[in-house]
Amino acid sequence: MKKKKLSTADKIFTACNALFMIAFVTITLYPVLNTLAISFNDGIDAVRGGIHLWPRKFTLKNYQTVLGKQNIITGAYITVLRTVLGTALSLTTNALLAFVVSRKRFLFKSQLSLFWVITMYVNGGLIPVFLLYRNLHLTGTFWVYIIPGSVSAFNMLVLRTYMTGLPDSLEESAQLDGAGYWTIFLKIVSPLCKPVYATIALFIAVGHWNSWFDAMLYNRMKSEYTTLQYELMKLLSSVMQQSGSAANASAAGADAAAVTPVTMRAAATIVTMLPIICLYPFLQRYFVTGLTIGGVKE
Repeated sequence: MKKKKLSTADKIFTACNALFMIAFVTITLYPVLNTLAISFNDGIDAVRGGIHLWPRKFTLKNYQTVLGKQNIITGAYITVLRTVLGTALSLTTNALLAFVVSRKRFLFKSQLSLFWVITMYVNGGLIPVFLLYRNLHLTGTFWVYIIPGSVSAFNMLVLRTYMTGLPDSLEESAQLDGAGYWTIFLKIVSPLCKPVYATIALFIAVGHWNSWFDAMLYNRMKSEYTTLQYELMKLLSSVMQQSGSAANASAAGADAAAVTPVTMRAAATIVTMLPIICLYPFLQRYFVTGLTIGGVKE
């Protein structure tokens, strides 16, 4: 078959679209690549500027300094643990709750949905929440990261909307074969909800990984429950207060001369974002499907 010849307008549009996408990708990736290059560059040399996509004087001293800080390893362990457990528990509880609310025979589902929507816009405030967690003996423990976020109104409503769009005939045919609600949820509904599960799981995991305020608020005096983000936040706060001049860096000694606040900040930023960047490609297919599903109605 002969290919259809493109008109002049189509060629112009294709060229402009390609140029726009190239510019968009460049604008998006350049800050990340520039930060990566600075993180691998010698600190004194980085003060001169002019580093773009490749380090001028390669060194690992910045990462050795960041990863060698006190409580960094403990914070990384707690952060990974809370991300895994928090994501698994939150996804399970929200999926079960969404399944119950999405059933047509469930009474008061509209009223409960309205109640959960209200909680998205109204809360008791920071001090009442802190007092509540303290009375529940959650402060000063690891579970303050897990239990309060196990149910999310937004995530539950997204899952409920997806489950409501599934054909009712699937549930009805399963019930005719003697299947109960547990069987329907585990073997029929959940396999069909993999795209939205992956989307919600990514949202929850990123939230747990990036969270540092709860560690500062509830476990500030408990170094064994610190998180990676909280430790990096303290590191960034300390280096921001330091002088970035080469004179001060060289005065600290030969070993410290390779590290400056600029390069430490870049290394800490890469350490923070690298795990999520590595995780996203594996969930991208489900993530895109989960976000776009339901956008077209037949």
